[in-house]
Amino acid sequence: MANNTDLPNHLAVLIDADNTPPAIVEGLFEEIAKYGTASVKRIYGDWTKPNLGGWKKVLLDYSIQPVQQFAYTTGKNATDSSLIIDAMDLLYTRDLDGFCLVSSDSDFTRLAARLREAGLTVYGFGEQKTPKPLVAACDKFIYTEILRDDQDDADAGKAAKAAQERTAGNTPPIKFIARVIDDISGEDNFAHLGALGQNLNKRRPEFDTRLYGFKKLSDLLAAQKKHFELRKGENGGLWVRNKGE
Repeated sequence: MANNTDLPNHLAVLIDADNTPPAIVEGLFEEIAKYGTASVKRIYGDWTKPNLGGWKKVLLDYSIQPVQQFAYTTGKNATDSSLIIDAMDLLYTRDLDGFCLVSSDSDFTRLAARLREAGLTVYGFGEQKTPKPLVAACDKFIYTEILRDDQDDADAGKAAKAAQERTAGNTPPIKFIARVIDDISGEDNFAHLGALGQNLNKRRPEFDTRLYGFKKLSDLLAAQKKHFELRKGENGGLWVRNKGE
């Protein structure tokens, strides 16, 4: 997104408790705040089961409404159906600008596509094991590993170390970035950094500089001096071009 004026204001946050760890909750809502206001916050699961105990501890703190869904038959996920039905009800009864679907379950792929067909923005949140079709069905997909706040991280030092471990081994997609720069650059071969970020996310909804250990796109590009050249524009904006090496 280029700037805050382009962001949707009212979002519905629908969480699949069966496929989402409670350790992400703080980072999740901090991330959602970048895109708009979480006007609806619901989480779906069978709250009679002990495996959701971690979520029960944080529901009140974040004002998330739990939706009870009993598992009627072994091997069938009734939670998914409940979330999908609610999403469609909200689509037609509430004046929303977008949805945040929090799950790694590919069963929500068609839901994400249907919401986008209705003209709403869809933000997906899931683990890196999330099937590619669900990732591609969203406007933007954020991997929840970068949002985690594990209880074992007793201090900031341990938390930082854990974050580094989660991003270790991830190599920035240099060739992909270079192709996008070529596609959108002007006659001087420079592309505006904001436009580059928008196009990267349009082509790969899951693209996120934090996966490679960088907070900002400019930081990632600056660290790849062999491949990219950054310069400031007359109005203070940043521009980038390929070095072609």
